[in-house]
Amino acid sequence: MIPLQDTVRSRSFPIINWLLISSNVLIFFVIVSFGARAEDIVEIFGLIPVRFLWQTDMFEIMTLITSMFIHAGWAHLFSNMIALYIFGDNVEDKMGSIRYLIFYILCGILAALIHVVFNPNSNLPTVGASGAISGVLAAYLIFFPNARVITLIPIIFIPWFFEIPAVIYLGFWFLSQLLNGIMAIFVNVQAFGGIAWWAHIGGFVGGLVLAKPFSYRKYVRRIYLDEYFPW
Repeated sequence: MIPLQDTVRSRSFPIINWLLISSNVLIFFVIVSFGARAEDIVEIFGLIPVRFLWQTDMFEIMTLITSMFIHAGWAHLFSNMIALYIFGDNVEDKMGSIRYLIFYILCGILAALIHVVFNPNSNLPTVGASGAISGVLAAYLIFFPNARVITLIPIIFIPWFFEIPAVIYLGFWFLSQLLNGIMAIFVNVQAFGGIAWWAHIGGFVGGLVLAKPFSYRKYVRRIYLDEYFPW
């Protein structure tokens, strides 16, 4: 399933969300420009659990943040940025720009720490905004559970477009991450393509916990066409 658009429109310009997208894209192109040395940059600024646990210093602590802005390839970058573009603007609108930025960074840090806990012996660089974006998805689920996600599903090579309720789309996504994360406990992470499933899970759970405390509109609610309040 490829998300294309949601049905909730932001009522303010999502400046932080666009800055995050721009920063990730710019950093990706800068790293690519180094050619063969790009792998060295990923090694240095990525989060490596073994190194983080046994060589902990201020620089290693900073990789909790620097790793969020590095991506392993075009598909990795595109999938993360399209999710951030679709869901991030509404979450920023609910939180306010500064709160949203802090929320994003905190979710990314929590995601990275959970990944380290479940993969303490991994020497693979962990990179990508997936953990932080997972927190954004969780916040979107809290704030807009009845919104719909316009999704592309290729069936027998024919593109089909569906409007799927956000609660179903995001619930299915989280369940898939959880099942893969549980399987990854018993199988070496390399066998799963090096995907940091537990970072996704950690970021999502962190987003569920932090979303409402970071919403500055929790007392003066703004009503959205596709928003309802089941919780």
